[in-house]
Amino acid sequence: MNQQKEDYTDFKAELGPSKQHKSKIQSGLYVVATPIGNLRDITLRALDVLEAADLVLCEDTRITKRLLQAYSLNKPLLAYHDHNADKMRPKIMEALEAGKVVAQASDAGTPLVSDPGYKLVRDCIEEGHKVYPIPGASAPLTALAAAGLPSDRFLFIGFLPTKKKAKTEFLAQESKSGATLICFESPKRLTSTLSDIAEIWPDRQIVVARELTKMFEEFKRGTAKDVSDHYTENGNPKGEIVILLEPAKQAESSEADVDNMLKEALKSNSVRDAAAIVAEATNLPKKQIYKRALDLNG
Repeated sequence: MNQQKEDYTDFKAELGPSKQHKSKIQSGLYVVATPIGNLRDITLRALDVLEAADLVLCEDTRITKRLLQAYSLNKPLLAYHDHNADKMRPKIMEALEAGKVVAQASDAGTPLVSDPGYKLVRDCIEEGHKVYPIPGASAPLTALAAAGLPSDRFLFIGFLPTKKKAKTEFLAQESKSGATLICFESPKRLTSTLSDIAEIWPDRQIVVARELTKMFEEFKRGTAKDVSDHYTENGNPKGEIVILLEPAKQAESSEADVDNMLKEALKSNSVRDAAAIVAEATNLPKKQIYKRALDLNG
């Protein structure tokens, strides 16, 4: 932590006062990306904005305070999250009306990506206040960069539904986009989620990225079945998790593919539910899949 303070102080000294801020930081809302793990993954521009801020919005003041302390910054903090957003937005708007510089930071990563904040941005735009994005770390993009899956098209789908049926139907629907799917998952639900995915697409390539940019960073790559088996055997891991699923094959599923998917789905679902899941995943007629499921189920 001391090294980070020294590096930033030395860099500012090298730039000199006239070069630190080519233009004065104007009043407005600054949406500031923060590190997702390694504290050195913050941009110099983000530090300049935080240093100039009259008010820093954060999900958890304790987490943001640690980040600011790492760079010898002491700023007024205001908790802003889903539970108090409606109450806090008028106070924030008052600060902006008074010409203040307001920075919004998430606990980790880019604000508004699975974090509260879009309503505040919307209100700022409607009231004529400037909104400035300060780019930086983002867990979905960091995971995608090292996943080894197609990156020309990708779709971030946030957190998955917790119930199995809703989860599999949601994944099957989103998989039709032809894009690499990226989602967050709780470590407590990882094994069950991977098992649900393996039921539908046992041979689809999947990547579990864990503890990105931290000491125990890990990427587990392989087929959905292999990755599911690995975590079933070893148990749910700790830490922040990103799951990436390769795009659906554009070619129509073969009869053998459908049979394999049905066999996997029938292991833990009724005939009707298994048929519904596979029909959704393959975009084939439900009646056709249901009849085949009955045949396979004897």
